[in-house]
Amino acid sequence: MEQNVFFLPHEGLKLAELAEFLGAELASSDHADLIVRSVAPISRARAGDVCYILSRRNRDELATCEASAVICDKALADLVPPHIPVILSSNPHAAFAMAGGLFYPAALRPVVFSGESEIAPSAVIDPSAKLEKGVIVEPLAVIGAHAEIGEGTRIGAHCIIGPSVKIGRDCSIAAGASILCALLGNGVIIHNGARIGQDGFGYAPGPRGMIKIVQIGRVIIQDNVEIGANTSIDRGTMDDTVIGEGTKIDNQVQIGHNVQIGRHCAIVAQVGIAGSAKIGNGVQIGGQVGIKGHVTIGDGVQIAAQSGIMTDLAAGGQYGGTPGRPLNDYLRDVAQQMSKTKLRGTKPGGKQND
Repeated sequence: MEQNVFFLPHEGLKLAELAEFLGAELASSDHADLIVRSVAPISRARAGDVCYILSRRNRDELATCEASAVICDKALADLVPPHIPVILSSNPHAAFAMAGGLFYPAALRPVVFSGESEIAPSAVIDPSAKLEKGVIVEPLAVIGAHAEIGEGTRIGAHCIIGPSVKIGRDCSIAAGASILCALLGNGVIIHNGARIGQDGFGYAPGPRGMIKIVQIGRVIIQDNVEIGANTSIDRGTMDDTVIGEGTKIDNQVQIGHNVQIGRHCAIVAQVGIAGSAKIGNGVQIGGQVGIKGHVTIGDGVQIAAQSGIMTDLAAGGQYGGTPGRPLNDYLRDVAQQMSKTKLRGTKPGGKQND
């Protein structure tokens, strides 16, 4: 990627200023005035770039690295070639993320495509809707009756904001998203095509087929939540679907009605959470995990990708497999199964069976 016309480099920052911003330490003051402008992986970092390392496995890449600085833990500083300045951090991953946000603030949330600074003439806004100052509404967005949108929020092109929806301040709702029957806090980011607040999947078997159960609850999204592209979050049946403060949800996730998700969780792509499940605080859920309805996941739980969770999980544990079980048990079961498969395919003396 020789040229990046989508996100242009920063105008430049002294290395000492960057270290101060990161709450880190510049290993040598000799490099304090060196200018850095961008972030890059070790493999292709050049002059002006900042990169980071997390382990000694990066030793070979560092030998040919041309970065202007490397962020790392003090224990790994000896790996960095003498000609490359070192920024010492106890959490290099987080420091690198902060550096990226400093250099490329426009990449942290959906951009305004149309260049609108206020309300596009083609936007359709009900007269009873209330928009605070500084709200941007892009072309062909629709805002329903009695909706309320806070200062500094941006509504993307072709968005649908339903009647009586409330959106807080400094939110970004990307193009094509729809938000119905929902209350959003401040600093919320909704990516392209997300669907928030449609009715949940509820039916009762009847003598002539399935009878639809009305879904009259809401979706509550607390402050600083981020929701990925094409993710769907159903409104509650009668209670609310709740997404806790600071939680980050990836693309193509399905969250059913009445689900309650705690604060500062991370939920990766294609996870499916069935109705009325309760997820604690700080939970991390790997890609393509399926979670049964009405189960409770304790605080701090980590769930491996492609697991199927059928029962409650105790707080603080690591789990994997289908049905979900403690991760060490799951890994042992996999190893045993692989060993049995290998034995069945091998004759005495090491020759493969036909």
